[in-house]
Amino acid sequence: WAAKGTALMGVKAVVTESFERIHRSNLVGMGVLPLQFKDGQTAASLGLDGTETFDLVGLETDALRPRQDVTLRITRSDGTTAETQLTLRIDTPIEIEYYRNGGILPYVLRQLIA
Repeated sequence: WAAKGTALMGVKAVVTESFERIHRSNLVGMGVLPLQFKDGQTAASLGLDGTETFDLVGLETDALRPRQDVTLRITRSDGTTAETQLTLRIDTPIEIEYYRNGGILPYVLRQLIA
């Protein structure tokens, strides 16, 4: 339910320091983008306090590759911005297909229809 609840709340991406293997896989299966800070980087080291908004820059669904770098633009409450690199934690080509289709269930249904 952790991944399903996340998806049902409308969350499109999760950024964290690390993922438990099954949770990362379940996020992908629910169509939620798992992203991981680079080694040594944390929310605290970036000075995040929960008031920011975030944008993923240059993330083209058609060009996704397993474990590619992704740019996160951070807009702080005072209007200043910063950017940092994250690792896309979609680890395999089939997971890319699951994500492109909105999760594993839509993927399977599209395969059955085809």
